Amino acid sequence: MTTQSDTSHQGVASPSGAEPSWGPPSSTALQEPVAPPTAAPRSGEPKQPFFHRVWRGRPEDPRWVRPAFLALLVATGLLYLYNLSASGYANSFYSAAVQAGSQSWKALFFGSLDSANAITVDKPPASLWPMALSVRIFGLNSWAILVPEVLMGVATVGVLYGALRRRFSPAAGLIAGAVLALTPVAALMFRFNNPDAMLALLMTVTIYCVVRALEDGRTKWLVWAGVAVGFAFLAKTLQAFLILPPLAVVYAVCAPVRLRKRFAQLGLSAVAMVVAGGWWVAIVELWPASSRPYIGGSQNNSFLELTFGYNGLGRINGDETGSVGGGGGGGTGQWGETGWNRMFNSEIGSQIAWLLPAALILFVAGIVLTRKARRTDLTRSSFLAWGGALLMTAIIFSYMAGIFHQYYTVALAPYIAAVVGMGATVLWEERSKVWASLTLAGAVTATAAWGYVLLNRTPTYLPWLKWLVLIGGLVGALGLIFAARLGRQLALAAVGLSFVASVAGPTAYTLSTVNTGHTGSIVTAGPAGASMMGGRGGPGGGMRGGFPGGGNTRGQNQQGGNGTTQQGGGMGRPPTGGTGGFPGQNQQGNGNTQGQNQQGGMPGGGAMGEGGMGGGGVGGLLNGATVSSAAKKLLETNAGDYTWAAAAVGSQNSASYQLATGKPVMAIGGFNGTDPSPTLAQFKKYVTDGKIHYFISGGGMGGGMGGGNSSSTTSTSSQISSWVTANFKKVTVGSATFYDLTQPTK
Repeated sequence: MTTQSDTSHQGVASPSGAEPSWGPPSSTALQEPVAPPTAAPRSGEPKQPFFHRVWRGRPEDPRWVRPAFLALLVATGLLYLYNLSASGYANSFYSAAVQAGSQSWKALFFGSLDSANAITVDKPPASLWPMALSVRIFGLNSWAILVPEVLMGVATVGVLYGALRRRFSPAAGLIAGAVLALTPVAALMFRFNNPDAMLALLMTVTIYCVVRALEDGRTKWLVWAGVAVGFAFLAKTLQAFLILPPLAVVYAVCAPVRLRKRFAQLGLSAVAMVVAGGWWVAIVELWPASSRPYIGGSQNNSFLELTFGYNGLGRINGDETGSVGGGGGGGTGQWGETGWNRMFNSEIGSQIAWLLPAALILFVAGIVLTRKARRTDLTRSSFLAWGGALLMTAIIFSYMAGIFHQYYTVALAPYIAAVVGMGATVLWEERSKVWASLTLAGAVTATAAWGYVLLNRTPTYLPWLKWLVLIGGLVGALGLIFAARLGRQLALAAVGLSFVASVAGPTAYTLSTVNTGHTGSIVTAGPAGASMMGGRGGPGGGMRGGFPGGGNTRGQNQQGGNGTTQQGGGMGRPPTGGTGGFPGQNQQGNGNTQGQNQQGGMPGGGAMGEGGMGGGGVGGLLNGATVSSAAKKLLETNAGDYTWAAAAVGSQNSASYQLATGKPVMAIGGFNGTDPSPTLAQFKKYVTDGKIHYFISGGGMGGGMGGGNSSSTTSTSSQISSWVTANFKKVTVGSATFYDLTQPTK
């Protein structure tokens, strides 16, 4: 028998023409992975054409394997491309930075919000680079921005398939790929321009590389894992490090090399991670601050401060200076209830948790099944790698007290899918054992029952589906209990029914997601009412529906019309138009369709500049502004004579005007309007030097909406607003208000 250290490939495959295996053929295979046969080329046999090799795949595989895998990739791509342009520019905050990067290489490198490089986004820029290069090639439009995200989704499915196909079976990879593609939050974020799509892809690549390293202890795969984590850090900072502890422990314990070499390899991987992620950080920190943009989201113009504060420990303990609603700390729950059940509650459950109970059951089953295996057993190591990443990320998400949005959970989707694919196929191979068949049936039963609960949370959406899921799942589970005694056809029918019942709920929510446009900063998957944010306090009454605060509560079940459903914002949806309104779910125009129960809205306390949220189509904290053709024409006039065509408080407000005009618009105070950039003195100098033409009224958190812990931070944008309104001519265009900074009133 071949040992792990002697083979470079431990996948298990059926011989060509044989009945396909769903996993390792017996418990013996769980102890010692067997290298698959390699087809020896026949002397004088002509080499097959490239497309034939792509379609056929490995000679030792059954003929259905490669076509099924290619069909999975194509189906995923088509699903995610469907109705893609309905989201327009999606999150205009990132789209503005993409546009800036397509116009300026410096803006591309730093992740600036405008091509004149006033301030950056509050994340590192790696996730912006593919989109900006796409826009540079194809021009600014919704498809150019969002297609790279779709391709990342397809790539994630492909990498996940490859990871499970090597050690387990093609069926395991196909199950995992399908589960991932049909997860509602995955369908949301692989069609959206937030950094989470790139993060999910790179985290999947990381675990793939670690598992490859566990096969035979080759250093290069662990180094590549470090490189993937480093680039993931450049997508979403410290979230990339959540899975490092379990992966490091698994490799240190289970790798098939000597202990000293294991630690040396982990050290090399850490060096690769620091180099891959640290080169950009070093350049930014060493670059003179006077000649680069301000680091958005920081209070001291430091990326390291941003990394370890607002985007780091502040997310865990809630103490986030400059954050929305201030740094509450202490687990106050401003961003939803925290606790062990957070992934299952009404805020999060419908986004990610459909197969989470099954994944937990199958993870435990996989560990039990391999409990007597030797230290280097690859099956157990695979369960520990994927399951460890799942548990670590889920625990952190469940208890973090800082900013948390439902769509963050897309990071869990590949881990859940992998554990389900591995566990289902391994238990299927062990189905002759009573405990294995009962466990598999139990996982299906739990999935069906939990699917019923989730579907029942939206009782008006496909009300019949919950019963089909429950009944179909129970019947399928019953068949799995007796699968070893049934004939092949009946056993496969039980498997098929169980799978369909398990994925029917998330598939329905995924189809609802791709059929809906999503804009703004807080978006959720599924139909109206699927995800209700319910905090337990915080400033002014906690968080419901949108973001923390009290203030004026929007009506529940806002009704509108026969127009296109718009989720998550909707104050302008260029270039496809959009609906006005407040950030929330499914606000519609002209008809009788109900929107999501929208509770809460504007945070209380303080104005948002002159006009507030309601005046002049002004953008809010979480969504963009409606830009009229007259306002667009005003800003475009003589724009080439100025560094910035305009300035506005808050990035969503500035982004909308920038995307509409194609001209740089300065975002005063960054995303929240709370960053101390520019200072009043700097802004006055820009005006004196003739670098800014107009000031756009309203937007951002302005002068007093509880934005952060620093009084100087919250006062900077309000000081600028007060100075402008007192000293410059007001220009009203329709319902929008501007101030001409070239025409002082005194």
